[in-house]
Amino acid sequence: MKIKAGCYTALATPFAGDAVDAEGLDRLIEFQIQNGITGILAVGTTGESPTLSWEEHNTIVEAVAKKAKGRCLCIAGTGSNNTAEALAATRHAVAVGAEGVLLVDPYYNGPSSLEIRREYVAPIAEAFPDTAVIPYVIPGRTGCQLLPEDLGLLHRRYPNVSTVKEATANPANMRRTRACCGDDFTILSGDDGMTFQMMTDPEIRAAGVISVVTNVAPAAVADMVRHLSEGQKDKAQKILSDIEPLFSLVTVKSRENSPFGEVECRARNPVGIKTLMAILGMPCGGCRRPLGKMSAGGLAKVVDAARTVHSRNPAVFAPVAEFFGVDVTERLESLESLAGLAYEQYES
Repeated sequence: MKIKAGCYTALATPFAGDAVDAEGLDRLIEFQIQNGITGILAVGTTGESPTLSWEEHNTIVEAVAKKAKGRCLCIAGTGSNNTAEALAATRHAVAVGAEGVLLVDPYYNGPSSLEIRREYVAPIAEAFPDTAVIPYVIPGRTGCQLLPEDLGLLHRRYPNVSTVKEATANPANMRRTRACCGDDFTILSGDDGMTFQMMTDPEIRAAGVISVVTNVAPAAVADMVRHLSEGQKDKAQKILSDIEPLFSLVTVKSRENSPFGEVECRARNPVGIKTLMAILGMPCGGCRRPLGKMSAGGLAKVVDAARTVHSRNPAVFAPVAEFFGVDVTERLESLESLAGLAYEQYES
């Protein structure tokens, strides 16, 4: 199985109280499919995989695989810092119909690139030869990295390791990956803000993106990727200009006042995107602890980015309005839609 070029959504997991919102999940999957997404990544970092039980994890993968079948691809996040766990999760994902699995580099215990290749990716690729096995390289989150040289060796030995989700934010690493892995290898952007650059750099030649922003703007990002794939750079550039403020939501930084002076507050994915989903009236239900809410300054940045995008091109959020039956303009201007989405003050 080879993963197609295109636009994939790293789907947010909606909650209802302490439980996964099964009805909300179903609606979010349908929204993505109806808006032309190539595939859906279930339970990646954006799906809050660190705070899901394995039972919840498997239930979500099954729901996505079942609803996506014959309509778009399903990639299951099955990575772990425990190879036995990753093997078990992959076995389940394959059994319920996922076409591919995403293996994040093993976080915290931090194996070397050699160990990641030999003791993590290779055993899974060998055990499931008909399933696309996609390493996810994001050293800023994991503290370790599968290097291009080891990725090239994996690709040479295992035909099902033919794609990488590249989130190093390092173009030199991306170019080295292309050099080591060859022309038949698929590089997908793992960073919305770098997708345009990665797809237009002749030494990288990315084939698409696994996106966070598509949770709220699937059609716009999918159109940008399609235009780039077809060599229509000017059309893609216009879309990029319209949606670019949304890229800042992956990590939202603000300066807040504490009793001891000013501090930086950083809300990491998926806090920002789920905050916007709540503002727009989409199923989301907030994040699981230890993730929480935005700071007041962070919320202001989310609102400003969304308002800017909506004023530049109302068509970006039009699919949200149509599918979920909401008035986007009203929700972006209403103080009521912002209630409870931020901590009232830093020290409380």
